[in-house]
Order: sequence, then structure tokens, then C-alpha cells
Amino acid sequence: MAVIGDSYAAGVRVGLAIGVPTFVMGVTFGALAHSLGWGTVAPVVASLVVFSGSAQFALATALAGGGGIALAVGAAAMINARFLPMGVAVASDLKGGRVRRALEGQAIVDASWASAHQGNGKYDREKMIGATLVQLPAWVLGTLLGALTAPSAEIIHQFGLDVVFPAFFLLLLIDELRESVQARWVAAIAAVVAAGLTLVVPVGLAIVGSGVAVLIGLRTNSAATAS
Repeated sequence: MAVIGDSYAAGVRVGLAIGVPTFVMGVTFGALAHSLGWGTVAPVVASLVVFSGSAQFALATALAGGGGIALAVGAAAMINARFLPMGVAVASDLKGGRVRRALEGQAIVDASWASAHQGNGKYDREKMIGATLVQLPAWVLGTLLGALTAPSAEIIHQFGLDVVFPAFFLLLLIDELRESVQARWVAAIAAVVAAGLTLVVPVGLAIVGSGVAVLIGLRTNSAATAS
């Protein structure tokens, strides 16, 4: 039991370290959603139900860019599709029957999942859950504050809130980019494709189009494995 308790405590410490940027991103999302006419309740409900900053920002950004609901949902769904392989990877370390495992699977968010990785395909279930239990309220409360106060775009830019979201995901990618040449190529191609497409198509379509980099990475990896 002491070991399990230590794992939960380690997860809480991870969650506390990530809690501040998570809260700030929540404020930014709440403000953005409010500026798009979502009101106060809808952004908070989205953060409770979706609980995915990347998907929620993709949805809001695509709508703001005039991409339409279909492209916005498509962009959000494509980004959240990453949780399928992440869930498969951690599935054997979850406990209980289908309902309990499904509930525990809700703890699979980027930072929690990455911090819980122990190597050799094993994950620290308790650490992952502990980290998420801190991030969820930080995200929802941040969204609520952003939706209630609706800080202007000037304030968000002045305090650098607009760069917290990309900086957060870049931080998660650092180790992978350091260790894998293929990952660096995939990231570079995705950035170039997304930047180029934003010049000619709505933001939502640009996000979807950048997914071609993933296909290139998968094909390259398959070819390397086969050889």
C-alpha cells in the first residue's frame, strides 16, 4: 500500500507542476470561447466533457477561422484520435472490469500519460490518475475564470497567454524530438504543411491537412521496420 500511495503522491506532484500552465490555458480557452459567443456555461461544459485542450482549441480556432462546424469537429476529432493508441498502450495496466477500466481511462491525458511511462511498454496507473486529478479542476476552473472575466486579446497577448498552449505541447515533445530523427522530420513537415495551408484554406482544414505528416512518419517507420 505504501508503494501505491507513493505513486499517487508522485502523480499529484506532477499534476501540481503542470497545474499552473493548465490553469492558464484554461483561462485562455474560456476567453476565446466567450469571444466567439459561447457564453459562460458552454466553455465550462466543454472542458468538463471533452477535457482536451488541444481538441478544444482546435475546435474554437477552426470556428473562429471560418472553417465551419464540420471542419472544426474534424480537426478536433483528428487531434483526439491520439488517445486511441495511448489507451491501447496503457490498457494492460488498468484495473477492474470494463466500466472501471473505462473510467480509469479518462485519466489518459498527455502530461499524465507521459509522466506515467516506466519504459518497456509499462505505465504507472496510480501516478497517471494522481496527475490527472489535479489537472482536471485546474483546467475547468481556468475555463470558468476566462469565460467570466473574458480578458481581451490585448491582455492575453501582453501576458503571453497565447503562447502557453503551444509551449506546453512543445515541452511534451522535447524528449521525443531529442531522441528521434524521424520525430523531428515529422514535426517539421507538419509545421510547414499547416503554415502553408493556413494561407489558402480555413484553419480547421489546415490542421487536418497537417496530419499528412503523421502518415509520412508511419510509412517511413513501417519501411524501416520491414527492412
